[in-house]
Amino acid sequence: MSIMHIGCCGAYCGTCPVMKDNLCKGCKLGYDTGERDISKAKCKMKVCCLTKGLITCADCKEYDSCEIINNFHSHNGYKYKKYREAIDFIRAHSYDEFLEIASQWKRQYGAYPKAME
Repeated sequence: MSIMHIGCCGAYCGTCPVMKDNLCKGCKLGYDTGERDISKAKCKMKVCCLTKGLITCADCKEYDSCEIINNFHSHNGYKYKKYREAIDFIRAHSYDEFLEIASQWKRQYGAYPKAME
């Protein structure tokens, strides 16, 4: 379980079956080592987050007004709501608390203990 498995958007890739089978590198793995080239990335959110040196969008001072992340989180679909919830949880608590909870999930998002929401 690693902070590098938290997507810029709030998805927790550490529980993703596709990533566990090494069929996906997530949005961050390999950029820190130079194995992957950020200039070739198509995801605007990833490019923005990683070129600013952030762990996730939760660390961005412009998060509340960011058009990129807010447009992403406003897509229809349950997972986008859950990704926003993850970013908000990280901002309110910490990466360590998030990872402790996320390690119990079966997919890229999940539930939070009621006392921590």
